[in-house]
Amino acid sequence: MKFSKGGLAAIILSVSVSGFAAAGGANITDDVVKHGSVQIEVLSQGKGPTIVMLPSLGRSVRDYDQVAQYLVADGFRVLRPEPRGVGKSKGPMENLSVHDFASDVAMVIDEKKAGPVVVVGHAWGNFAARQLAADRPDLVKGGVVAAASAGKVPPGSTEKPINAEMRKAIDGAGDLELPEAQRLQYLKEAFFAPGNDPSVWLGGWHPETHEAEGHARNTTPVDDYFAAGAAPILDLQGENDAVAPRRFSQVLKNMLGDRVTVVVLPNAGHAMAPEQPKAMADAISTFAKRVNQ
Repeated sequence: MKFSKGGLAAIILSVSVSGFAAAGGANITDDVVKHGSVQIEVLSQGKGPTIVMLPSLGRSVRDYDQVAQYLVADGFRVLRPEPRGVGKSKGPMENLSVHDFASDVAMVIDEKKAGPVVVVGHAWGNFAARQLAADRPDLVKGGVVAAASAGKVPPGSTEKPINAEMRKAIDGAGDLELPEAQRLQYLKEAFFAPGNDPSVWLGGWHPETHEAEGHARNTTPVDDYFAAGAAPILDLQGENDAVAPRRFSQVLKNMLGDRVTVVVLPNAGHAMAPEQPKAMADAISTFAKRVNQ
């Protein structure tokens, strides 16, 4: 179903097109895919093998604007479905599981006749990406988990994958009721490498989506999505990621073996996409070209 490109939608789309035109990333389409009580907004651009990109906790796929631009210029079609509660994406928000968010993505891939794809999940989005690969292996050629908590810790460790102090910073960064100075401090602590500008993420938070995704993470068994089916995985890590720290950097590799390729991006924290968009895109492109051979 095509939406009229009028009103605010037209403004957003026109800004997107002008921003990408110089790099060959124009002609972004903004569609809505519907099934029952769920509708998912999808940004689509480019031609070639398909890469589907899923955003971080409580955030929009617009975080990938620059990364998508580079991928389109490198010969890929990029689909970016917004999670429920963001933009024109709507649906029930109570008692959702990671399976529900993965099902929304599957609906988009089926509607767009795009599968099998390379699916990229950034931070929280990595859970939905891995769940998609587990639930619908027919749709996934490979998975990229970027700045991803594995959901488990090394054998023998008594730590949690994300400790309480870091969870406070993650949630506080997107708490719009807190003073801006406090939110900036949380952004520095949790999301950005030293020297990178955290203010670019003061906006773009969607509290209802944040809450629904947090509930899904807390109530979905890790083993439902941990192995990501049988798909090859690129574990794309930030050198300065405080949320997914270096001491846990080999969990996926050690548990899943040769299916996992680890790449570390210098001068990147948990936010990654606004910090190192070109390096992130290059790593995704290299992996996508390999699995599409």
